[in-house]
Amino acid sequence: MDNRENILRSALHLFYAKGYDAVGVQEIADAAGITKPTLYHYFGSKYGLLESLIERYYSSFARSLEQAAEYTGDLPMTLYQTAKVYFQLVSQNKEFYKFVMSMMYSGEESDPYKASEGIRLHQYRLFTDLFDKASDVVGNMNGRQEQYAITFIGFLNHYLLYWFVRKSNEKMISDGQAFSVVHQFLHGIYV
Repeated sequence: MDNRENILRSALHLFYAKGYDAVGVQEIADAAGITKPTLYHYFGSKYGLLESLIERYYSSFARSLEQAAEYTGDLPMTLYQTAKVYFQLVSQNKEFYKFVMSMMYSGEESDPYKASEGIRLHQYRLFTDLFDKASDVVGNMNGRQEQYAITFIGFLNHYLLYWFVRKSNEKMISDGQAFSVVHQFLHGIYV
């Protein structure tokens, strides 16, 4: 593993465990087994490291989510596919997922909140577009696509966060659970 990847992994673990603001550059350097100047060489600053960390870990999730959200006329199946992508992310990288959640709920003036803006906007736009495309099939959705997008994202995230608090020893989340979560969400749309 190269220095850059080592620094990113060490920073992610520390940010997840302690929170971004509680971790100093020296602590990251020590954990990665490098010097502070090496960290600055690769990332320029702690905030630059944070941005690189988001780019490194979110980009593949974003691509998978975009592919899963391609609407082909079957809203339940599309939502199920997107839920599976979320569940896979959490199963494969719990630390990144939980760190992103902590960033989204941090103070609005904080670096983590500002750095997570792109993630929030990406997901919000993706699901708003999906529900907009499906509004001709689900008539009671018209005019409420944004509400459904916000609700679906929140529904998934809350379920996933609760799962890992409640079932911390279980690493995998099943496809059956993804189906069940989507089915429960859809019950509110189709009723």
